[in-house]
Amino acid sequence: MKAKPARALVALLVLPALLLAACAPQLGARGAPAASGGGGATAGPAAVKGAVPAPGAPFGGSSVAVVPPAAQGGQTTQSAPLPIPVPQAFDGEKALVLTANIALRSDDAWGIADRVQSIATGLGGDVLALTQSGSKDEKSATLTIRVPQASFNDALRQIRGMTGVEVVSSGVTGQDVTDQFVDLQARLKAKQDEEQRYLALLARADKVDDILRIDSVLSQVRAQIEQLTGQVNSMKARTDYSTITVQISPAALVVPTPGPQVYDPSKTMEHAVAALASIMRTALDAAIWGLVFSWIPLVLFGLALVLGRVRGRALPTA
Repeated sequence: MKAKPARALVALLVLPALLLAACAPQLGARGAPAASGGGGATAGPAAVKGAVPAPGAPFGGSSVAVVPPAAQGGQTTQSAPLPIPVPQAFDGEKALVLTANIALRSDDAWGIADRVQSIATGLGGDVLALTQSGSKDEKSATLTIRVPQASFNDALRQIRGMTGVEVVSSGVTGQDVTDQFVDLQARLKAKQDEEQRYLALLARADKVDDILRIDSVLSQVRAQIEQLTGQVNSMKARTDYSTITVQISPAALVVPTPGPQVYDPSKTMEHAVAALASIMRTALDAAIWGLVFSWIPLVLFGLALVLGRVRGRALPTA
């Protein structure tokens, strides 16, 4: 009979322990201190707060602590603004020959030309041609600059964004020379390999005739290599640097609008007197011309009378 109360007392003591053991995972998931995998040390609240299980891991296993910005002292962090994307007018993987033409209008064409030259030199380019003409308000300029292809868009933006100018027109053209560039490089490589083969033959040749023939052919091959090298360098320079032609014309002159005309009798009198003087001058000129040339009709009339009399006398005689 005494064993039953003892058993009941043991059951009462074991039941709370079982309940605590069953609730331990739930308490750890809700932020209660949980035992770590090594040494029985408990992780602090900061490491457990906001912990998210790794993908595919069972709940309660390894987890990665992810602390959202809102949980860090109640303050949110602002990321740095992204840079403005720069539009590219060409494909950097292709060999392109880029040229641009810009027409500007300004009151100081020569000063704008100097600023365009400064832009070219500041970007590592140079000036190929410059022409300035006109005077005072009729000054104009035309210049051609060359800039590295990487700075082509930047140069266009700086030129079109200058103050005191009006952009009339702007155009960009590109010529794809990738195929020609690759072909030249392949031909150059083939000629260089051919040169190496002839050099190997020349090293093994032991007869004078063979040496002379190989040397002659080798000279031709080297001449072709130099020619191809020059073409490759020329095309590379055209693709590495882009050309921009800028035409600067004077600004359009503002024609003042005439105001309303007011009737002025004095001006009418001046016009009438001027007209009368012109008529009198014309009549006087006509009289002088008539007086000077009046003897010509009289002479012609006298000749006609003489001829008439001579003819009249000749008819009865006949």
